[in-house]
Amino acid sequence: MLQNIDRILEEIRQFQADSREEVEQFRIKYLGKKGVLADLFKEFRQVPAEEKKEFGQKINRLKQFISERIEEMLDHVSREYEESAMVDLTLPGPPLQLGTRHPISIIRNQIIEIFARLGFTISEGPEIEDDWHVFTALNFPPEHPAKDMQDTFFIEKDPDILLRTQTSSVQVRVMERQPPPIRTISPGRVFRNEAISARAHCIFHQVEGLYIDENVSFADLMQTLLYFAREIFGEQIETRLRPSYFPFTEPSAEMDISCQICGGKGCNVCKYTGWLEILGCGMVDPNVLEFTGIDPEKYGGYAFGMGIERVAMLKYQVRDLRLYFENDIRFLKQFQSAY
Repeated sequence: MLQNIDRILEEIRQFQADSREEVEQFRIKYLGKKGVLADLFKEFRQVPAEEKKEFGQKINRLKQFISERIEEMLDHVSREYEESAMVDLTLPGPPLQLGTRHPISIIRNQIIEIFARLGFTISEGPEIEDDWHVFTALNFPPEHPAKDMQDTFFIEKDPDILLRTQTSSVQVRVMERQPPPIRTISPGRVFRNEAISARAHCIFHQVEGLYIDENVSFADLMQTLLYFAREIFGEQIETRLRPSYFPFTEPSAEMDISCQICGGKGCNVCKYTGWLEILGCGMVDPNVLEFTGIDPEKYGGYAFGMGIERVAMLKYQVRDLRLYFENDIRFLKQFQSAY
C-alpha cells in the first residue's frame, strides 16, 4: 500500500494541465467522492494497527500535495490565459453600432418643434381618465357612439373611469386651470377598442393642439395647419379642407394632403383619389368653453388633432401600421434623424 502511494505521488508530479477544465478533471479524479484519495481512506481501515500511523501520515501528505498541485496548475493556466488575452491598447477599438430613434419618436419631436416655433407649449395628462374630461366636457352627448364599448376601454369596476381615447382630455385640464390666452399642444398615447390591422391599432399616438384668445378666426387655423403641412412634408405639398363634424368644434373640418406615394395621381393607398386625410380640426364649440369656465362671449379658439402614426406612414411611405409596434431592428435602423 505504501508503494501504491509513492506511485500516485509520482503520477501527480508528472501531470500537467493546459486548461481549467483539465484542472477540474484532475481534482475530481484525486479528491472527488469516488476519487483516488477516497479509495485510500477505505483501504486505511484494513491496515494493521502497527502500520496505521505511517500509512495515515502518507495519506495526509498526499492530500496536501494534491491541493498544492491544483493551486500551481490553476495559477499556470491563469497566467497563460492573461498572456494570450493581452491586446495592443494602441490599436483602434471595434466599431460600435449606433442605435436610432423610433420613427414615432422622430415624427413626434418634429411636430413638437414645428409648433414650438409658433409659440405652442407642451401639455401632458393622465392616460387613465374620467368621463368628464374625455367626453362630457368636450360636448359629447350621453348617447354618442364614441362612448360605446366597441370604441372605448372602460374600467369594469368603475364605468366612469376609462383609458383616454384622445388627448383632448389634456386640453380640458389646461382650460380648467389656465385663463386665456392658451396656446398648447398635447402629445401622448391613446387607446381605442379597435381590431389591429395595417391601417388601425388599439394603441396609437396623437398630437392635439388648442389656441384660445380674443378675435381668433378660422383663417388663423388654416394658416397654422398650412404652415405645419409644409414644414413636415415639404413646400410642394398640397392641402385641402373638407367640412366634417366633431362634437367639440363648430364649424369642423378634416384636412387632406396630396398623396405622397403616388404624387396625387391616385393609388391603392389613397383609394385612387390623390388625397389622404391627415387631421381633424375646427373652431372650439362655445359649450366646451362654458364647461371649462371660459367666457365664450369674450374668447374663441381653434383646435386640431392628428395621429402621429398616420403622419409617419405618409412621410416615410410605410403601408403597414403594425411595423411601428413590432420593434424589428431591421425596420427601425432605417430611420436616421437629428430629432
